[in-house]
Amino acid sequence: MTMTKLGVRKELLKVCSIAAFTAVAAGTLGTGQAQALVLTFDDLPAPEFDYGSPIPNGYGGLNWDNFNYLTTPNYSINPSGYIYGTVSSPNVAYNSFGNPATVSTVSLGSGQFDFNSAYLTTAWNNGLDILVEGFSGGITKYATTVTVDTTSPRLFNFDFLGIDSLKFTSSGGVDVGYGGFGTEIVLDNFTYNSETVPEPTTLLGLLTVASFGVALSHKQKQQQKVTSKV
Repeated sequence: MTMTKLGVRKELLKVCSIAAFTAVAAGTLGTGQAQALVLTFDDLPAPEFDYGSPIPNGYGGLNWDNFNYLTTPNYSINPSGYIYGTVSSPNVAYNSFGNPATVSTVSLGSGQFDFNSAYLTTAWNNGLDILVEGFSGGITKYATTVTVDTTSPRLFNFDFLGIDSLKFTSSGGVDVGYGGFGTEIVLDNFTYNSETVPEPTTLLGLLTVASFGVALSHKQKQQQKVTSKV
């Protein structure tokens, strides 16, 4: 059976309307949609030295500045807070030389993430203070200080929402005599949400499809009015 021109237009209108609704809905749901991730550092390659290697930029979709990781069973000084602070074996992260360390989006200003929680310990000093700050566009949104020991990891829930940079600064504490010294943090099971924002070209495509469907619907209604008058 051959479809009339009116029938073809109706089918085309139906398809475009469904496409427009689906595309716009997908764009709406996709914007700001977040997925929870846990970084254990255990899937990184074996570090070059027993004291570790830098965490490569892009790991977990984030950039890492002054954060190293090491394999705790291979670390030459034992015992240490690295061993006691391991939540998921065999790797942990730490701030190199006890200096401030940051985690940020791959390109500042292009996206954000939510820092949910992490297990924290300290390598050498009991009573170590860790200032954890969350930034967005260079402005401080969150600042929390936690205190940790060398004996076991503690889970801290931070719930820093909508940030593009995270900074850890450690200080103080009392050396417990493990044979090492400094203000190194032991970090494991870093939990966060990454947010995906559609590219401008994608949003333009969604609007184009939606506009085409609306225009076709308007034209169809006008033609139906003309037909009814004949």
